[in-house]
Amino acid sequence: MNTQAVAANSARAPIAPSQASSVSPATLDDSGKLLLRVAIGVLVLLHGIFKISAGVGFVSAMLVKAGLPGGLAYLVYVGEIVAPLLMIAGFWTRAAAGVVVINMLAAFGLVHMADLFALTKQGGWALELQGLYLFGALAVVLLGAGRFSLGGLRGRWN
Repeated sequence: MNTQAVAANSARAPIAPSQASSVSPATLDDSGKLLLRVAIGVLVLLHGIFKISAGVGFVSAMLVKAGLPGGLAYLVYVGEIVAPLLMIAGFWTRAAAGVVVINMLAAFGLVHMADLFALTKQGGWALELQGLYLFGALAVVLLGAGRFSLGGLRGRWN
């Protein structure tokens, strides 16, 4: 290579990171939405699968102790099975994530109030897992499903 070619190459402006990537910002945003809704959906769904095998008797007992009808315990299947599956699929995503938020608020109110301001031995919040589910689902309510979903971008509840 001659010296003129070297000088011409060194005079070019550096490539910005956004120009170096072939992935558009919209694709990255939608990929992040996919990852968030699938992660939260799968993690909550695992709790629902446990409740299918173990039953909702303990949930019913907590409801009765709180002065509520024990039959409401079956709504946990909506909050921990149906809604997470809809989130994972990306269908009615905002509504499904809203159901998960309501489910987690009910869990906080019925089960976790004593630990609301507690810390673990390691200094973390005692309810950080439940908080992750709650705030992750709330983020999905606000962000929607993105284009990598069954509902697509145009769905009102996506």
